[in-house]
Amino acid sequence: MVDYPLSLTKVNYNEAPALEMYNDHTIFQTEHWLKFVASTQNAEPVVAVVKCGDKAVGRFTGLIIRKFGLRILGSPMAGWTTSYMGFDLEPSVSRAAALVALEKFAFSELKCVHFELMDRHFSISDVEQTGYTHRILRSFEIDLRKTEEELFAAMKQQCRSCIRKAEKVGVQIEEAKDESFADDYYSQLQDVFAKQGLVPTYSKQRVQALIRYLLPTGNLLLIRARNPDGKCIATGIFPAMNDTVYFWGGASWRSDQILRPNEAIQWFVIRYWKKRGITKYDMGGGGEYKRKYGGEEIAVPWVRKSKYRFLEHLRNSGQAVFAFRQRLFGFRKS
Repeated sequence: MVDYPLSLTKVNYNEAPALEMYNDHTIFQTEHWLKFVASTQNAEPVVAVVKCGDKAVGRFTGLIIRKFGLRILGSPMAGWTTSYMGFDLEPSVSRAAALVALEKFAFSELKCVHFELMDRHFSISDVEQTGYTHRILRSFEIDLRKTEEELFAAMKQQCRSCIRKAEKVGVQIEEAKDESFADDYYSQLQDVFAKQGLVPTYSKQRVQALIRYLLPTGNLLLIRARNPDGKCIATGIFPAMNDTVYFWGGASWRSDQILRPNEAIQWFVIRYWKKRGITKYDMGGGGEYKRKYGGEEIAVPWVRKSKYRFLEHLRNSGQAVFAFRQRLFGFRKS
């Protein structure tokens, strides 16, 4: 295994090794996704070549934001509505060694004071070797290599009943490509959050930006569910690339959930991407309701490192303030 020495060198996106050279790349490392995040977070994309000596053995993808005049590197950061970024590496390269090299790159070359990274191919033992702080992101992943019959049978009995009910009552699932999709989705999302006395954690403009940057690539699936009268009652957003589709977001009107449109959307998406050669469905984080779809639980470390100790406390305080503001605005709107 290639362990040391590893180094990172910043390059332009088109100067880095192509994503297709590696079998572990994600849609969140593509140029279109970086432009989406850069536009919504006022961030600066960073792409670097990972080298062992003079040999290129991988690449790194992230973005820099500025908070209180300080430079912070995210790959990604919480709140970006972005999943796994991190590294694309040759199989022989140690990810723990790559993470250590990232610290020097982030603090010295990029002049950042804090960085965070979530890489689907990092194990907990990789992170423990470095001693960096981390938390665990839990999600569910469905193996789409199974037959449709096997996938349906793996779901909880109640979930299968909901899918059958949606079909029986005439719920229609359709692919969307129009600009008004963001209006439907966000109105329903506000209704979902209102149930808990909250407001959405991101704006409608972010949804519009996602559609603007990603829909033309063919790697973003937008779904509407309609009741028998043609009313849009639920929506879902599903980016996909390489071998994996992701659940970016879903919403529905509470008054129409009795028709079970959310389960119908998930079943449609599973079959849609399976037919197009996708082999894994990552449901994008935890949530006990996702267990009913029959996936296996996964755990991915989300790593962080601060150059100065006080920044860790500042980060945690900022998250607490954000949670308070979300509940406060939700209360005012209720």
